[in-house]
Amino acid sequence: MNAPSPAQTPGRDPLPRLFSSAALLVALIALVFSMGGLAPAKKGQAGKVVVLGRNGKIPARYLPTVPSARNAQKLGGATRDKLAVNCPIPNAVDLGTWCLESGLYPVPPKDVGRNDYLYATQACVKAGGWLPSAAQLIGAAPRAKLQSTIDDSILTSGAEEFPDAKNGIKDKREMSADLTTTASGSRAAGSEGVTVGSKGSGNLGEPDPVPMPADPLPETLNYVTVYDNHNHGGFAGGAPVGRAENFRCAYAKGSQGRKFGD
Repeated sequence: MNAPSPAQTPGRDPLPRLFSSAALLVALIALVFSMGGLAPAKKGQAGKVVVLGRNGKIPARYLPTVPSARNAQKLGGATRDKLAVNCPIPNAVDLGTWCLESGLYPVPPKDVGRNDYLYATQACVKAGGWLPSAAQLIGAAPRAKLQSTIDDSILTSGAEEFPDAKNGIKDKREMSADLTTTASGSRAAGSEGVTVGSKGSGNLGEPDPVPMPADPLPETLNYVTVYDNHNHGGFAGGAPVGRAENFRCAYAKGSQGRKFGD
C-alpha cells in the first residue's frame, strides 16, 4: 500500500501550537517587565507566570505594594502639616470648619470710635473673614474668651484682671452680625432717601419725587450684642448700627486671612 503523498498527509491541529506560542509570549513579557523593574513581582510571586487579564492588563494581585507611598510624610516637598487645612490667623480659636479670633479685632487708634456695624463688617471682609453671628459667638463661648461682666473669670472670658478706674469699670459686650429693628414701617431699617434731581416717569405721568435725606444708619436698626456669661453665652441687648462696639472676626479654614500685625 502506497504511503500518502504530502498533499494527502493529514495536517496537525494548529490550536495547540497557538496556545503554546501565546503562553511563551506572555512568559517573555512577564520576564521583560520583571527584569526592567516596570512590574516587579509581589513577595512570594517570584517565578510564577503572569497571565494577563481579560482587559489585557496585569492583574493587581501581581503588582507590588509600596508602604512608603501610603505612609508618605511629604508630597512635592511639602510636609503633611503644611498640607492640612489650618486657621489662617495666629492664635485662633479652632472651631472645626472655621476659626474665631481669640481676641478683639485691633482697631487702629485713628479709627477708635468709628468701629460701628458698617466698619466692623467691612473690616472683617477686608481681612478675609466675616463678622460672626450671635449664634456663632454664643456657640464659641465655652472656648473663646468673649467680653463679659466684671465678675466673670479672667481665665475664661475677656474680663480685665486689673481694670483702670480712670477708664471706668464696666461690664462689656461685643457686636454680632445679627440685626433687629425697634420700630415698624418701611423706614425702620434705614432709607436711601430721595436724591435731588430725581424725576418721575413721564410715560406714567408720575410727579417728581420730593427730595428726602438718606438714613443709612438709623437708630431704629440695631445689631445684637453678645457676652460670655460665664462660658454659657448670653444676649446683651441691642445697639444702633451707627454706634461703636468691640468685635472680632471669623474665618474659614484654609482661607487667606489677615496676617499678624496687619
